[in-house]
Amino acid sequence: MVASVSDRAMGAEVVMLDADAVRRWIRASADQISANRDFLTQLDAAIGDADHGVNMDRGFSAAVVDLEATPGSTPGDMLERVGTTLVYRVGGAAGPLFGSMYRAVGATVGSVEWVDGERLLEALRAGLDAVQSLGAAVVGDKTLVDAYEPALAALERDLRAGGTLATATRRAAEAAREGVRSTIPLQARKGRASYLGARSVGHQDPGATSTGLLFSALAMVVDQDP
Repeated sequence: MVASVSDRAMGAEVVMLDADAVRRWIRASADQISANRDFLTQLDAAIGDADHGVNMDRGFSAAVVDLEATPGSTPGDMLERVGTTLVYRVGGAAGPLFGSMYRAVGATVGSVEWVDGERLLEALRAGLDAVQSLGAAVVGDKTLVDAYEPALAALERDLRAGGTLATATRRAAEAAREGVRSTIPLQARKGRASYLGARSVGHQDPGATSTGLLFSALAMVVDQDP
């Protein structure tokens, strides 16, 4: 669940995520990926190997099965398990990238039972660092970073402005979607799509699109909780 707990020192309500919310985030992510599997594959067919949607769907489906079989885990443990599953079950470059991202997020969350906005921000930042350490991509390279980095920036801006976890994740999802659209006019400079040169222009990046779906799933889970 997502809960509001009283911070006695500050006299305020701090909204936090628990293991159940994380489990539902992964399940919602899997649902989003599954619903868009063919679209993701079509995007990848234009500038990649035409397997991104199928691979991501297989990986997230396996992650959901694994989490359902391991009740009682902490949020950090669950996210690390998701990352390990994706590394082994998602093919191509997406497996190591998304898998390392979730592993880093989980490791940064650590052993706590509840995750507040600041810890979530720190963990997602570690996830981006892991992605960039592997792929060396920056905004403008036509990769998942084009959706992830603006989402992270929007999350931080909203939290710093006094926003709630619900408003911050909603802003992050909106920024991710804008980042996805921004990849269309770009020429790819990383990955398989970079081999196409100027022919990659005019196509939406599948990795960025998947990233947008993951942030949308997070916002949906937070917003729907009491």
